[in-house]
Amino acid sequence: MSTFEQQKTKFQTQAGFIAALDQSGGSTPKALKLYGIAETEYSGDAQMMDLIHAMRTRIITSPSFNGDRILGAILFEATMDRDIKGQPTADFLWNVKRVVPILKIDKGLEDEAHGVQLMKAMPTLDALLAKAKSKGIFGTKERSVIKQANAAGIQAVVDQQFAVAQQVVAAGLVPIIEPEVDIHCPDKAAAEALLAAALKKALDALPDSQLVMLKLTLPNEDDLYAEFSKHPRVLKVVALSGGYSRTDANKKLARQHGMVASFSRALTEGLSAKQSDADFDLALDAAIQGIYEASKT
Repeated sequence: MSTFEQQKTKFQTQAGFIAALDQSGGSTPKALKLYGIAETEYSGDAQMMDLIHAMRTRIITSPSFNGDRILGAILFEATMDRDIKGQPTADFLWNVKRVVPILKIDKGLEDEAHGVQLMKAMPTLDALLAKAKSKGIFGTKERSVIKQANAAGIQAVVDQQFAVAQQVVAAGLVPIIEPEVDIHCPDKAAAEALLAAALKKALDALPDSQLVMLKLTLPNEDDLYAEFSKHPRVLKVVALSGGYSRTDANKKLARQHGMVASFSRALTEGLSAKQSDADFDLALDAAIQGIYEASKT
């Protein structure tokens, strides 16, 4: 069985969740601050990216971070391009940890229009996908944001997401479609209902040979997205924490059947650069176990 098929089978058959370790340049200072490293402690982008890579390396190399409870890890491009313990990051994840490597490919968001933020144009996407495939990446993640229950805007998000997904599939990778509904959306439930309808129509239109994953905000209506986990074109339905605390996100996730976590900030909540390795590993293990349990429903 090829590596790709082994990784696909892992998603189809094993319990667990996706660790989102894909903070980009814009969100890195905030991630470092939460990790206990103030902006006054480094200078310039290069030093900043060295520090975030050190943080990610510490997480990935922790004894508690492995394929027993973690299905995959989403990486920023700069992380994919670096090494962990002398191996390219994607190789280390799969060969050592049995965690499937996934790449964040979007380049940020456009300004809000029609109640949504579409993804910025990605003119070099084909080259990035080819590089990702050559480095052993299994899939991709691409994020848009929905801020209002605007039917036209939500349809535009879904149309763009599925167009990008077609490029990803053509490159031999599995796309994670992420139309995030902002948890502060004034009519979140209505926005989610519009999104669910648009996603179902787009999924039903996919050719039989295509597989995608969905990364969705934890919904106001429990099990709103449960049917998607059984859709023949869907490999996995995962949830973003969206600003909820880990405790709240886990409680909400546990009520969603067929949905597993893909948490970023909620995963690293409570981790600090100032912790000893023993305390760090203990805190990470507790976080992973809590998220794993919430993902098993």
